[in-house]
Amino acid sequence: MKPWSELSKRAQVAYVFLVVAWSVLLLYQIGIIAVYGEPWIVWVGRLGPLLLFAFGLFERRPRSIIWLCFVSLMYFIAGVERLFATPSDWLAWLAMDAIVSIFVAGMLYVRWQSRDQRTEG
Repeated sequence: MKPWSELSKRAQVAYVFLVVAWSVLLLYQIGIIAVYGEPWIVWVGRLGPLLLFAFGLFERRPRSIIWLCFVSLMYFIAGVERLFATPSDWLAWLAMDAIVSIFVAGMLYVRWQSRDQRTEG
């Protein structure tokens, strides 16, 4: 893994967007659980997939980020269902923006990071 200073500017920006979007989605899930007083098994189901990739995300491991992008599609499905049920809920729109941002920023980061490594080596 390259040091942060050696990443291209666009890869750095994509990574920052990825981490911010992941944090927003994590906070949204925690907020939903807290508001509705969900049991512990729902905590595991909602937060487990996000927290599973936290270490790889913060270590900037491309495979972990790619898998996070695929897992975010599960959240996308749930988000679309929530938007159809409550289209005026601005928090649901925020969560949807975060999910789409995770997918796009994650894929761009992995692509640009691998491209930088190919041109370097």
